[in-house]
Amino acid sequence: MICQDEMAASRLQEELESFLGVQIPILPERELTFVEASGVSRQWEQKRLKLLYDLAAGKLPLVISSAQALSLRTMPREVLFSASIRLRVGASFSPEDLAEKLTQAGYARTSLVEGAGQFALRGGILDVYSPGEKQPVRCEFFGDELDAMGFFDPTTQRRTENTEEALLLPVAESLPQLHPEGISGLCRDLESIIARQRRRKTPHENLITTLTRDIEALQSGVSFPSADRYMALIYPEFSCAADYLPSETSVYFCDHGALARAAKAQEEEFGLGLDAFLESGRLVGELCEFYLSFEDLAARMKGHPAVYFDSFLSARFPESLPPKQLLSVTARQLPGYGGSLETAVNDLKNYIKNDYGCLVLCGGKRRGEILKEMLGKEGVNALLAFPAVHLPQAGQIFLTDGSLPAGLEYPELRFAILTEGQLLVKKTERKVTPKKAPSNRKKLESFTDLTPGDLVVHEHHGIGRYVGMEQMKVGGAVKDYVKIAYQGTDMLYVPATQLDLVSKYIGSGGENQTVRLNKLGGDQWQKAKAKAKAAAKDLAAGLIQLYAERKRRPGFAFAADSPWQKEFEESFEYAETDDQLRAIAEIKHDMESPAPMERLLCGDVGFGKTEVALRAVMKCILDGKQAAILVPTTVLAQQHYLTALKRFGSFPVTIDVLSRFRTATQMKKTLQELESGKIDLIIGTHKLLQKNVLFKDLGLLIVDEEQRFGVSHKERLKEISRGVDVLTLSATPIPRTLNMALSGLRDMSTIEQPPHDRYPVQTFVLEHSDRILDEAIRRELARGGQVYYLHNRVESIDECAAKLKERLGDVEVAVAHGKMNQEQLSDVMQAMSDGQIQILVCTTIIETGIDIPNVNTLIIEDADKLGLAQLHQLRGRVGRSSRHAYAYLTFRRGKVLSEVAEKRLEAIREYAEFGSGFKIAMRDLEIRGAGDLLGSEQSGHMLSVGYDMYLKLLEDAVLEERGEEALKEPECTADLDVTANISKSYVSSGEQRMDLYRRMAAIRTQEDADDLLDEIVDRYGDPPKGVMNLIAIALLRARAASSGIVELSQKGQTLTVKLGVFDFAAISSLCEEASFKGRVFFAAGKTPAITVKLRSGEDALKLAQLLVDRYCLLRNK
Repeated sequence: MICQDEMAASRLQEELESFLGVQIPILPERELTFVEASGVSRQWEQKRLKLLYDLAAGKLPLVISSAQALSLRTMPREVLFSASIRLRVGASFSPEDLAEKLTQAGYARTSLVEGAGQFALRGGILDVYSPGEKQPVRCEFFGDELDAMGFFDPTTQRRTENTEEALLLPVAESLPQLHPEGISGLCRDLESIIARQRRRKTPHENLITTLTRDIEALQSGVSFPSADRYMALIYPEFSCAADYLPSETSVYFCDHGALARAAKAQEEEFGLGLDAFLESGRLVGELCEFYLSFEDLAARMKGHPAVYFDSFLSARFPESLPPKQLLSVTARQLPGYGGSLETAVNDLKNYIKNDYGCLVLCGGKRRGEILKEMLGKEGVNALLAFPAVHLPQAGQIFLTDGSLPAGLEYPELRFAILTEGQLLVKKTERKVTPKKAPSNRKKLESFTDLTPGDLVVHEHHGIGRYVGMEQMKVGGAVKDYVKIAYQGTDMLYVPATQLDLVSKYIGSGGENQTVRLNKLGGDQWQKAKAKAKAAAKDLAAGLIQLYAERKRRPGFAFAADSPWQKEFEESFEYAETDDQLRAIAEIKHDMESPAPMERLLCGDVGFGKTEVALRAVMKCILDGKQAAILVPTTVLAQQHYLTALKRFGSFPVTIDVLSRFRTATQMKKTLQELESGKIDLIIGTHKLLQKNVLFKDLGLLIVDEEQRFGVSHKERLKEISRGVDVLTLSATPIPRTLNMALSGLRDMSTIEQPPHDRYPVQTFVLEHSDRILDEAIRRELARGGQVYYLHNRVESIDECAAKLKERLGDVEVAVAHGKMNQEQLSDVMQAMSDGQIQILVCTTIIETGIDIPNVNTLIIEDADKLGLAQLHQLRGRVGRSSRHAYAYLTFRRGKVLSEVAEKRLEAIREYAEFGSGFKIAMRDLEIRGAGDLLGSEQSGHMLSVGYDMYLKLLEDAVLEERGEEALKEPECTADLDVTANISKSYVSSGEQRMDLYRRMAAIRTQEDADDLLDEIVDRYGDPPKGVMNLIAIALLRARAASSGIVELSQKGQTLTVKLGVFDFAAISSLCEEASFKGRVFFAAGKTPAITVKLRSGEDALKLAQLLVDRYCLLRNK
């Protein structure tokens, strides 16, 4: 089905899905990349390739597409099939040949697969993330035979399910490698174009420069995102999506007149764009065939059965595809009755008078029953038909479920369909993968991002700088040590088996923090630790007191869900995420218990916190109480107000708003109605906290972005909220680790899943160029959108805005930054929200801003100066509607890019292309969230000892305050002369080796060991002896520590076991045992110890295991 544009396509998709009850894909349009970018995101292209493949393979019974998506030049069908690889278990492939073929198909080789378009080859194990699959796939080869295959989770790198086959699609639509003669053939073609240019009277110098630069890039093998320019050379034969249609496909043109007009407008706009590119020398004139005209597209459909849907008979049909027969149907579109049942009753009475059969779509059984009752009162008889098996006869009314955006009337058939007028989304059943419960204090946060030069914290010695891993031979065994530099020239070598004592230093999440290294053997670290511990203790004591006081105060126990509540929840137009459902259940549980609720709900902007809050509001109102939502800014108040009006539209709920945009008279009226109980839900800024605001019966208070209210506001908040249920919303994600440390003190719910079908944001990473950015802005404004232009320096922001206005002419430009006062800022954001401003030049202040769905282009200057976490937050500001959104991350090419900036750019490019680095970004954000939640004083202590250490201290303090024993993990070091290391040949990446060492050192039980071993075998194949020894030593340390042994060491042929706890009976029994008789000696002293002589050729590790096992048994007798 062909529509005029993507908006029409998504409307048609909704309607057809609600009719047919199945999901129908839309073939997306995509942006051709002609600009010199160093990185481009490819999610749209990859969606297209997957759909085109399925279309050609006959897997899609129905596809919707805009004319533009269908007529855009793409990879020919044969090329797509030959570049795709279908893997099957049992088939033969050489891993090296596969890697070669993947490179041809545009995949990038990495050490760790995180995003679509990457692959990693480790020995006989190939990990690859194909755009054609939901998850990356891990293939195990035995020689050249594909032995086993399974999908794995890119965040944990653990296998999730096995599979028998997988489809590996190319990564992009234009791949220089797919030129008939490969990259060298493409370079030869470009050289001949240069030669032709040079022979002209006036050669186009800019074009020659572009071509020369592109040839260099292609020959050097760096990534080449702008290959779309040379599509006509790579695929000499013109091909578009229409060529992928199977021969028996029927084609439907929806509203052919509008289609032809849209195609013409599109052609003109694209033509103008091409002229600009030709003029600036970024395109070759003879290679500019990128689209088919509507006439040519229709010609390609010849041979397919075609149907034109038109409201009026069109004067002109495409010459190549004229209609052969005309069918006329008389039908009228009716407006939906929009929840107003009276309208529906009146309409139905009229229809029955005129002998019509009527089918009413009421959305749900409950609404059907209400409507039947109302009709009964008016003397109209209606039948409930759930489901409707046949159509109503003349004079009959059937009430059934389902929904359509508008009603229909067929006068000739005397038949009408009435509808409420909003589509209810069929909540698709998703496969829910059971989440593993997170371990308490996930101190094993992935270590794959530790690089030399990073700060680390050693539990006993404090903050140092990680230098690298070094292998040393000690007593005949090769071991790995981590080298850490401290103040002065001090160096500490930590055996890899004790890496659990070392963690990466994470401060307040800021980028440029200055931290002093500690001195080895000094007391500075112990002092900092003691101070932080005392502060954590104060915090814990305060929280516990607060919590106990709230528990004593009586609250109100709300009733269980009523049918109205269920109906309200069913009318939500999107499918909820699992996290949302869990948060809703937790909040309802709190509301139904008699103690007052105090819950914190965290989740990124746009992750559906408001919906969760509104469901709590509905529950509160249904029990006859009032609810209030307190927000930090006027704009947010307005936004929440509009959302609430829309959501409660078909329910008898009175909503009002208090902000500085209301006149004194309006305010007075609102306050009176609030006090008399006429208003059910009030939304307001800090005006809600004024002394003259009185409620009749407040049951629920919702506070949005609590950290943005001042101290005096918080005091007043405490007064209002005595005995009232309180729900606090926060957009900065709060780390789960902190949540655990505070467990039982502050109830928290987190929403970490983005909503389904969040559209990808097309991201470009490129050198700053006014010309390219101006074009991007003009394009956004031409389609009626708005732009965020991020210039992160307050002193020059006005100048930047003035320059933009000068270059772009007649556009509305405004400025927003943190030095403006609250009112000015609020006015600017309100004007932006109302669409009066077209370009907002701003600082990172928009990070926690409001949701403006009409802003769909984001331009960031000097992106390399921002952290990934910030870029991720900022990019989330666009792409909030069904329109394509664009983000341009620009950098200025200095004379010399510093190594750090170069590294950052690389990270940003990888983030844009593959979405990798996401975990690090999230962790940075979480640390900022932790700082916000704990307040500035605690943040200072967090800086002095590092986040992980601070959490440990806080967790212990909470337990102590409650009068429980703090968990003191006994420690034991082991230094034996056995080869215990991870060889480079087994795991080549240094970061991954470090990660594994750290996780092995933290093994405490056999279960931990088995779990880690499973993962290692899955990711790297069968482990060598050194790896098995590492795991054995970790288990030995844990077992020894649990029975009071503090050190196991070996010098030559002597094994020494130092004891923290002296147990004479166990020691004397051990000396008497047959296997140790005459070999065991006991030495009393400051630290009592047992020594054992090794026999020649005896394995020190096995002897230590036997000794520890026997000693444990004897102690536990």
